[in-house]
Amino acid sequence: MFIRVKTSKNSPKQSVQIVESYRNEKNQPRQRIVRHLGTAFTEEELKRLKDFAEFEKAKLEAEKTPALFKPEHLAEAAIVARKNIDDKPLRVNLKNLREQARITTGIHEVFGSIYNELGFNNLFDRRKESAGKNLRHITMARLANPVSKRSSVQDLSKDFGINLSLDSVYRMMDNITDDIISKAQNCAHSAAKGLLGEEISLLFYDCTTLYFESFTEDELKKNGYSKDMKFNQPQVVLGLLSTSEGLPVGYEVFPGNQYEGHTLHTVIPKIKEKYNLKRVIFTADSAMLSKANLDYLEKQGVEYIVAARLKSLTDKWKAKVTESNAPLRSFDYGKDTRLIVTYSDKLAKKNKHDRDEAIRKLQEKLEKSSNPKSLISNYGYKKFMRVTGDIDCRIDEEKYEEAANFDGLHGVITNVKDMDDSAVVDHYRQLWLIEECFRISKHDLKIRPIYHWTPKRIKAHILICFIALTCARNLAYRVRLRFEPMSVARIVNALNHVQLSILWDKKTECRYVLPSKINEDARKLYKTVNLSTNTTPYKM
Repeated sequence: MFIRVKTSKNSPKQSVQIVESYRNEKNQPRQRIVRHLGTAFTEEELKRLKDFAEFEKAKLEAEKTPALFKPEHLAEAAIVARKNIDDKPLRVNLKNLREQARITTGIHEVFGSIYNELGFNNLFDRRKESAGKNLRHITMARLANPVSKRSSVQDLSKDFGINLSLDSVYRMMDNITDDIISKAQNCAHSAAKGLLGEEISLLFYDCTTLYFESFTEDELKKNGYSKDMKFNQPQVVLGLLSTSEGLPVGYEVFPGNQYEGHTLHTVIPKIKEKYNLKRVIFTADSAMLSKANLDYLEKQGVEYIVAARLKSLTDKWKAKVTESNAPLRSFDYGKDTRLIVTYSDKLAKKNKHDRDEAIRKLQEKLEKSSNPKSLISNYGYKKFMRVTGDIDCRIDEEKYEEAANFDGLHGVITNVKDMDDSAVVDHYRQLWLIEECFRISKHDLKIRPIYHWTPKRIKAHILICFIALTCARNLAYRVRLRFEPMSVARIVNALNHVQLSILWDKKTECRYVLPSKINEDARKLYKTVNLSTNTTPYKM
């Protein structure tokens, strides 16, 4: 088996294929295409497709013929039966048929294929096989429709033909140990390395907060600075690591009152120990920027690209960075570090719009408020206010003008020596991918609010969401390489519409399966994981 790049004489397109050699009936050497991976238009796209092809080739070569599992659920029985479709005609009296169930299969087939391929089906040992199956089904339910565990159990029964008890789900969560969490993160890391076809050197790190529908604190749930503005509710801090392609590789959970800048002292040693990386370029936003953190990274021998807080610089540096609106400038920042400052008209317009909108809302509140001084506590307004005496509140024009000097400017601090300024900025700009991971986790997978109370179940819930996120990002990366970019919401919507109707013949008591029509998005997703689609009715 080998990888072939096929070019066209009058076209820039390059097709990447996996090809195998064989001998025909006359013992003549021949070649056939085993898998078409996609078409590249640029050298970068070609490199990514070839890396993906190496990953697929290795998987094909290691593949063994899987044994059919024993059907335990209606949906699984239907899926197994599809593998044995023959061309024999079905002799059925349609008047005797009754629909017994309508089952969604796309989520379990496509995401289930990714889940198994990444090794998440082996987190529990054989003695806890039922716990492993429950974890898989709850993860699929989280991807299809993220709701509470109770509602997920109901959805699995109603829409997927899979019957679980809520107690068995809770027992599975109670059986999730730190070792299982570590194994899951190793699976995610191995998958990222396999897809990217290289050692991972660039890691993005960011933190977010996850709040609870509770007002009671304990050793893990603590009140702290909330990014969701829920300061009166306990929370935990989640630190997430991802590659520059947005593929998750690991995470850490901290108490809710943990300052995110201090999480580095836990994360960096684990990165060096767990991932055995030859080189780490640590990339993070300005929340991680402090002299203590940078000194710590230098001491650990870690290269970094970290956003700079330009407005917090000394007056001397403020004057330097605001004296010009050049697109890119670089300054020697001492100790072999650079301060790189960029300017964007688009960002400048956004900064001005956001500030003016905050001022407009503040003026409206000032006019309506009988006690203007009470506005001092309002988040986002305080920096633009000056308070004189008991009731005299007005806009501080000097502060407004000072803020305007920084419109459109953004800075990063780095100690990376072998990248030019543009490359450093480009790497930092990829940080939006980890922000997208948080958006997917919070909105598409609804990781919060958390309804569990014990630390063990809180960690289990976060693991389920991490596995779901890893499967979602993995599939999104593959479908983007082979066909086109698809959001997680679009992927889930397409797979939720892949269904089977199970029909029961009241005379013969035979069951038949009528697959639904598959739309183009679903067809591409099935091809991405190398699953065939068939809308031919068949007998179970």
